[in-house]
Formats: sequence, structure tokens, C-alpha cells
Amino acid sequence: MSTYENVLVPIPLPPESDTLRRAVAAYLARFKGQSRVHTESDLRAYLTWCSSHGLDPLTAQRPHLELYIRWMQETRRYKPSTVSRRIAVVAGFYRTCVIDAVLAHSPAEHVRRPNVPTESPTLGLTHLQFEAMLASGRTSSNVNDFALVAMLGLLGLRIFEACGASIEDLGEEHGHRVLRVTGKGGKVVLTPLPPAVARAIDRAVDGRIDGPILRTSRRTRMDRHCATRRLHRLAEAGGVHVARMHPHMLRHTFVTTMLDAGVDLRDVQIAARHADPRTTMRYDRARKNLDRHPNYILAAYMAAGT
Repeated sequence: MSTYENVLVPIPLPPESDTLRRAVAAYLARFKGQSRVHTESDLRAYLTWCSSHGLDPLTAQRPHLELYIRWMQETRRYKPSTVSRRIAVVAGFYRTCVIDAVLAHSPAEHVRRPNVPTESPTLGLTHLQFEAMLASGRTSSNVNDFALVAMLGLLGLRIFEACGASIEDLGEEHGHRVLRVTGKGGKVVLTPLPPAVARAIDRAVDGRIDGPILRTSRRTRMDRHCATRRLHRLAEAGGVHVARMHPHMLRHTFVTTMLDAGVDLRDVQIAARHADPRTTMRYDRARKNLDRHPNYILAAYMAAGT
């Protein structure tokens, strides 16, 4: 099996599509870690759709991509953000094909993408619900529960970052206890640990010197599915009633609670490790609150002249 075939085992491609196989491999080679996993998943969805319609992706035209978008919207009922993300992956693939001279022009160049709402549709927890989750985790007999809620809700880690964290990633930097976090694209950052989070992690580590911080009841590394089940139990125990509890809800709560507490948007962006401040702004539930309007700050600053 060739190197390209090793890369592309999960993606269904006709055996004769050597050019397409190389084009996909060249595009995916730009990514690594979880970014690679998610990009591969989105591209696989498009290639599967092309295969089901008897369409060679390298001969696709703009109308085909418009039909793909319509299929995601009307048949699969995907949210605008999901449709936009998936078509962005497809556009990136075709852009790479043009760069590599596989195609003369990209069929995705003038494709109309759906408008993504300026506010995140994901619902975070309210302040009281977040407190209830923390209390439920703190009193749980499972030492991993409080650490899980703290790492997601008080550090703002993504679920793969929390589950992937190991004891060896703990350390000290300039007098601060820190956790070395490997995020999207393999980027490594040092996240300071507030005392409450440090205590929760120490309790979960329980004197061990290596291995995962978060473990299952079988002493194996916790994964996102186990974490989701633990959060469901904690929500039930704490009387937190939400339509669908999932790990990202706590990361969402991390951002919204910071913004509600008056933390500067730039500082929240840095803490959440958002590449674009517009991503952080989508979480700001109170940005339409007139009490926070900058006009008042300016008027107070210039009070002496008015």
C-alpha cells in the first residue's frame, strides 16, 4: 500500500482515482492532531456525497457545490455553522488543487455560503447551574468528577484537551502551577491552575507520578463519551436541567461567565485560545446590555469638559 493510501484509508475513493487520492493527501497533509481528524471527517462527507451521485470531485462545478449545500440544509437539516464549516473544508481542498496545478480553477470560488448567526446557538449554563455542577463534582465519590468539571468549566479546556492531559504535563512556571495543554493543530500552551482547580487535579491524580489525569472506573484514560456520561450524572445529582448536557457546554460557560464578570474581551480571547476575536464575541450574552455601552465610559472620561 502506498503512502497516499495509508493516509486515506478512512476516505472512500474509487481505486482508479490516483490523482484524486494524491490531491486529498496533499490537502490533509497541511493539518495535524484534532484539526486533521475534523477536516478529514468533513472532506469524507463531501467525497461520500459525490460518490453517491456518481460525481468525480475533480470534475465538479459550482452548481454541484450549490446542490451539496442545499442537500445539507434541506435533507440533513444541518445548522448554518455546520454547513459553513463543511463547505469551507471543501473550498480549502479545491484551493489546494489549484495551487498544486491539479485544477485550473476552483469550483468553490463563488459558492454562496449560509449566514452564520452572530450569537452562538450553543447554550451555556447559567451562573447558578455552573455553581451546582461544581458543587456536585466536589461532593461526588468519584475523584475524577470535580477535576473534569474544573478543567472544562474553570480552565476552558476542550474535551480532547482535558482527556488527553497527563500527569507529566503538570509543572511550575514563574511560581505558578501550570498545565501544559496540547490544543488544536498541536499547539502547546501553558495554562495556569487556580488553587481550586489544582486541588481538584491533585485529588484525581491521588499520588500517581504518570498516566492520565482523568481516568475511568477501570483506571483507563477517560474519553469524551465517558466524560459526557459523567457530566449527565453530575447534572442529575445537582438538579441541573438542560436539554442536552455535553462537554462543550462547560467550555461555553467558561467564556460567557468571564464576559459576564466583566473580563476584557481580548483577555477572554487569549484564555479561550480563539484565533479570531469574533469567535469570542459570539459567546457574549450581555453585549446588547445598554448598561455596558461604551458611550457611558466615554462620557465619564470626558466629564470635566461636559
